[in-house]
Amino acid sequence: MNMRWKIAVFMIIMASAAVQATAGAHDTASGHSAYRNSTAGITEQNAITIAQRHFEGRVLAINQTDHAYRVKILSSQGRIHVVLIDVQHGTVISSH
Repeated sequence: MNMRWKIAVFMIIMASAAVQATAGAHDTASGHSAYRNSTAGITEQNAITIAQRHFEGRVLAINQTDHAYRVKILSSQGRIHVVLIDVQHGTVISSH
């Protein structure tokens, strides 16, 4: 292989690496990662812990939709509280 071919191949490899690095940085900055597992998010146990920070009591039920966990808690005073928690980020969507 002559020197021009080596330089050309080297430049193509470097350009390709630069494009991939830039794309990866963009994905990370936007919150999307090529390495993130599609099932990433919080677990039911995490959702229960988050809900019990808002209302102390016994968990009666937990249900998951595509976007939220719905945690139902019975307080020691006999009141039932419902907390909706974002599946991906663990933020409280609503509580009552």
